[in-house]
Amino acid sequence: QVHFVQSGGGLVQAGGSLRLSCAASGRTISSYHMGWFRQAPGKEREFVAAISKTGITTYNADSVKGRFTISRDNAKNTVNLQMNSLKPEDAAVYYCAAKVVTTGNYDYWGQGTQVTVSS
Repeated sequence: QVHFVQSGGGLVQAGGSLRLSCAASGRTISSYHMGWFRQAPGKEREFVAAISKTGITTYNADSVKGRFTISRDNAKNTVNLQMNSLKPEDAAVYYCAAKVVTTGNYDYWGQGTQVTVSS
């Protein structure tokens, strides 16, 4: 029902910044809790950040807290992830996802976008 198109990935040097966007269609993004995940080759998918329907944010404190910011732009039906001070270990495919209230699961996912951090 809801579909996400992600943009904003690319190649940056360590210490640089990227802003990922996740644009929704089919449903308003405010209907869901939204999250960002990432997966590097050979590693499990990792939780990055989430924002509730009421705007409460949570972060993976061990890896991204203080560097990444999740936000929601209801006017553009978009969820964003601002990534600053990028490190080589941040390199991964990043996915946005929507948590369905009735199931409690992240049932809808974007296509993923590659983030590469050199050195």
